[in-house]
Amino acid sequence: MVLSTETLTRKPATRLPVMFRALQHRNYRLFVSGQIISLVGTWMQSIAQAWLVYQLTGSSLLLGLVGFAGQIPVFLFASLGGVFADRHNRRRIVIATQIASMLLAFILSVLTLLKHIQVWEIMVLAASLGVVNAFDIPARQSFIVEMVNSEDMINAIALNSAMFNGARILGPAIAGVTVAVIGEGWCFFANGVSYIAVIVGLLLMKVTPRERARQVASRLESIIEGFRFVLHTGPIRALLLLLGLVSVTGMPYAVLMPIFADKYLHVGARGLGLLMGATGVGALAATLMLAARREVRGLGRWVLYASGGFGLSLILFSFSRSLLLSILLLLPAGFSMLLQMSSSNTLIQTMVPDALRGRVMAVYSMMFMGMAPFGALLAGAIAHRLGAPFTVALGGATCIAGSLVFGSKWPALRGEARQLILAQGMSSGEPPEEMTGQVDALSSRKPGGG
Repeated sequence: MVLSTETLTRKPATRLPVMFRALQHRNYRLFVSGQIISLVGTWMQSIAQAWLVYQLTGSSLLLGLVGFAGQIPVFLFASLGGVFADRHNRRRIVIATQIASMLLAFILSVLTLLKHIQVWEIMVLAASLGVVNAFDIPARQSFIVEMVNSEDMINAIALNSAMFNGARILGPAIAGVTVAVIGEGWCFFANGVSYIAVIVGLLLMKVTPRERARQVASRLESIIEGFRFVLHTGPIRALLLLLGLVSVTGMPYAVLMPIFADKYLHVGARGLGLLMGATGVGALAATLMLAARREVRGLGRWVLYASGGFGLSLILFSFSRSLLLSILLLLPAGFSMLLQMSSSNTLIQTMVPDALRGRVMAVYSMMFMGMAPFGALLAGAIAHRLGAPFTVALGGATCIAGSLVFGSKWPALRGEARQLILAQGMSSGEPPEEMTGQVDALSSRKPGGG
């Protein structure tokens, strides 16, 4: 990644231009305008679907099974999606996946509104959406860097996370009211309509075709090449292992949230929307803080503290029996969770060559979303026997343990991270002296820095 001397030395009058500088690119503005609407619909469907399953079954185990069905395809097929993202036009892939997601949302809406919906049908549709996401996520994550220049890549990644979590605030709140007033089916219908905005934005883009190397390897060899790069690249491997651990042990708290809303807090669907919205508020604050950054220095330390903070927040939340206290505890949980995810994403994107970007982001998807179904299934089983509060507290303790291990390993990996970042800068041109200086600082800090 190359940062120009002008970009690194100019000092904006306020932080606002820095925080939103990626929006100067037309394609990224089109992407953002469509994604904001679509992601609100996605969160509406997620909350409504969880509540519908819980209302139909009253089972924490089945909640976990539906979560497993929706996310296991990402683990199984994301590597193939990464190969497609590296070999084919990423914009066209994202358009196709958005159309497929829209159709699945409309099918779920029709079945629910006609009152023909059953749990097995929800599982099938969730699994189908998971397959779509296995191709969508690597392509969309890789496509972000084609919409902006290298100077604004960090900001674009952060703003993408900000959109996701701004929608996490609005979507659950709207879903809570909609479910309580007119039912889950209309949430699914609204999600289907919301995809139109992002599809139109993608169609209006003017993207310069990227140069793709001639492919001589088979798809299987390409998949293996991506995994080999991750396994043999220490900093990326460490970041992804910690992300996978947190996904398995910490993220399933969201799957169990309907149980907390019903059995422990007694607040119903509207309360569920407030709880999930609180997580989004904290996450949005984290992404805005990341968006204001102009460099990668210190992100390793953020990953360390964020994973530990997420675990501590979950432990405290598991003991709460007050709606207000639970909301207050979910603010730092959302903040820490998103800070770890986005910081890891940014560091990885600055270290990976573009020819491997889709496949490496596929592994990122497997660790972030693909491992979550195992966590959802495990959490559902544990909660069925020992209760949701114990399950969430256990997950939080494991996140803290993982952060301590990561903290002991990261200082030794900074030198390699520095070389990788410089290598990606030189692949597009000689990095300026300021870039070399900030990356030198990345590797020269004493243990305990980031």
